[in-house]
Amino acid sequence: MRTVSTNEAPAAIGPYSQGILINNLFYSSGQIPLTPEGQMVEGDAAEQAHQVFSNLKAVLKAAGASLETVVKATVFLADMEDFASVNEVYSHYFADHKPARSCVEVSRLPKDAKVEIEVIALVK
Repeated sequence: MRTVSTNEAPAAIGPYSQGILINNLFYSSGQIPLTPEGQMVEGDAAEQAHQVFSNLKAVLKAAGASLETVVKATVFLADMEDFASVNEVYSHYFADHKPARSCVEVSRLPKDAKVEIEVIALVK
């Protein structure tokens, strides 16, 4: 088991890591729309989702994986009314490759983010 960490994504805001690599599987922690410097991206859920994907790409790269090797994604939304706009952003990043996915509305996300995404990816 190896802890994955990169300065290209925000540091964990609690007692957890950005991700864990076990054998050839990478498990990311949920990424919210914080910049690598720890500043919250303001704006709507779609704008926040772009930052979330930037963070995911960074931790995946640090693990030796990529969006193309994601096998499962879980999307957490503060408001299911944002489903269509976040789904549009999501489809931009997963255009040809479509991993399994769950999407749920939650009562609240850290730092009052509108979207959080975690992934499981294959490391080749």
